[in-house]
Amino acid sequence: MTSLFSPLTLGPVEIPNRIVIAPMCQYSAENGLASDWHVQHLGGLAQSGAGLLILEATAVEPCGRISWADLGLWDDATQAALARVLASVRRYSHVPLGIQLAHAGRKASVARPWEGGLPLPPGDPHGWQTIAPSSLPFLPDGPAPQAASLSDLDDIVQAFAAAARRAAALGFEVIEIHAAHGYLLHQFLSPLANRREDDYGGTLENRLRLTLRVFDAVRAAVPASRAVGVRISASDWVEGGWDVAQSIELARQLEQRGSHFIHVSSGGLSTLQQIPLHAGYQVPFAEEIRRQVGTPVIAVGLITEPHHAQAILDQGQADAIGIARGVLYDPRWPWHAAAALGRTVPVAPQYLRAEPHDVKGVLVPAAPWPHG
Repeated sequence: MTSLFSPLTLGPVEIPNRIVIAPMCQYSAENGLASDWHVQHLGGLAQSGAGLLILEATAVEPCGRISWADLGLWDDATQAALARVLASVRRYSHVPLGIQLAHAGRKASVARPWEGGLPLPPGDPHGWQTIAPSSLPFLPDGPAPQAASLSDLDDIVQAFAAAARRAAALGFEVIEIHAAHGYLLHQFLSPLANRREDDYGGTLENRLRLTLRVFDAVRAAVPASRAVGVRISASDWVEGGWDVAQSIELARQLEQRGSHFIHVSSGGLSTLQQIPLHAGYQVPFAEEIRRQVGTPVIAVGLITEPHHAQAILDQGQADAIGIARGVLYDPRWPWHAAAALGRTVPVAPQYLRAEPHDVKGVLVPAAPWPHG
């Protein structure tokens, strides 16, 4: 049986344990620039003891942001702002870092969640014209996106590649391509959002085309020392939409192209989705995909208890466990999981006095981790 605290190899990168902090948008950037909030937020999560920390969805071009306050990585200024944050985080932490590169497509140009989260039309000071596979809005009464031209798609592929090069220059060990949660690449995958009649719509082969092009471009843009993978929504949870059978085919094709992992989530594309929420509700999707591919599979979704996380690994349902909102609530979740499972987790020496008196060997000094 595989321990939650055993190392895991993602292609050329080994992470020290199988707890992955999944990307979580912070809506705290200005013109795409990482801020002091990111220094505090990421600095805290970097002390959690997790095996991998993946930064939030980071837009590859300005119109690809979910909101006006989203993080970006599309020019020298956004790269420099993120470099400042990473220098602070890495000064005291050796956790491997990943970044999720994203384009929101028709779900872009919205207000921040605590300001309502509704779509902002192009005339709004914080809004802009969105782009999508077809001119179908996400919300029935929302602004219609512009259907992407072939030239637009070429530009988007190059934007992902350029952002990946910047991410590699910043020293990220892991690069995750966001093809989930109803954002642009997922929109192209799903027949519910993609009504195109050209080489990017209709058949499954055509609907996979943009995601595979983006993957190939990103893989080619970064050194072989970086791990590159994809996050998907395994199901739209809507009849006639994207489903696990299509997800398996995508995972197979990504594996053939050299993908180092697949991160399995679900939903986000349609307001008609019907999701039966319960602990680990997405894990069966990860399990089905894992049966079909040899690359590591990350499971995520309401996995909040250490013994549940360990059981998922024991049963061969996934290779790693993604923790998101749970680690916002409990930033020391890996510490507490280690205590519950009788394992060890590396932490900064400044925190060693926090070891529970009744559980020995839970905390160990963090070992150096190479960057670059």
